Amino acid sequence: MKYTKDILEILPIHIRETIKNLKNLDYIQEIRLKVNKPLIIQIGNDEIITPTIVSSQDLKLILQYISNYSIYAYEEEIKQGYITIKGGHRIGICGSCVIENNTIKTIKSIGSLNIRICKEIIGCSDKLIPFILKDKRVLNTIIISPPRCGKTTLLRDITRNLSEGMKDINLEGKKISVIDERSEICGCYNGVPQMNVGIHTDVFDNCPKADGIMMAIRSMSPEIIVCDEIGTYKDMESILMALNSGVNLITSIHGFGIEDLYNRIVYKDIIENNVFNIAIVLSSRNGVGTIEYIYDFEKKDKLWRR
Repeated sequence: MKYTKDILEILPIHIRETIKNLKNLDYIQEIRLKVNKPLIIQIGNDEIITPTIVSSQDLKLILQYISNYSIYAYEEEIKQGYITIKGGHRIGICGSCVIENNTIKTIKSIGSLNIRICKEIIGCSDKLIPFILKDKRVLNTIIISPPRCGKTTLLRDITRNLSEGMKDINLEGKKISVIDERSEICGCYNGVPQMNVGIHTDVFDNCPKADGIMMAIRSMSPEIIVCDEIGTYKDMESILMALNSGVNLITSIHGFGIEDLYNRIVYKDIIENNVFNIAIVLSSRNGVGTIEYIYDFEKKDKLWRR
């Protein structure tokens, strides 16, 4: 229940009671609310469609709670499609987009909310760290995973371990810059990470990856840059720039295996330039965060597999 405390506080009483009566709340991942539709809860791999019907008034109350009754103060976040609240939880917002000068100014007439519960699992990357090190140097690593399989949770804990250092393997803490475009890795609230990402970690929150990577290189002298879900040609250009600057990279993509990296045209340049050394492939086959295999790009073979 510790991860749901901040969430329950922003919900109308009847929705709060519906959720509190469910089992296995420690594994809750998402709360989906749509006007005039049933409340839907994702707990682990199970989707629970409750009998509770969500009203437009429910959504208005939630938005008032999370914005401290000043929704206009959050327009910059809203036009990105989400608001991050205390605890690092992210609330996705859908409705009618207001367009001004060909860009989204805000979202009004809210029709649905998706509350994504931000969790940290301290130590979930402990056994993986030796695979991404060579002579105490961090190897360029990519996590490949379908949605909701724990890639961001794993990325966060890798960041924490590398930033704090690990005495049992004689690893000193590394200077890390996290480019957290959607406030998912660190869960920043008012600029402060709500998740434990280590003492040597600086965070560029709500910052486009391509811009953030260049800003970090110029201003923060990181040893490692961490970012989530690369996927545009601009991302690839900035990654190659980081590589040429001697900075190591840890990132992720949506996918089901190493083939997804090789087969998508957008990744052609980083494959040809041998950017990555190691890939960690996840699934939810045996629960969220199942490690299917670890791939070595130099050997073009699996180092380890389940």
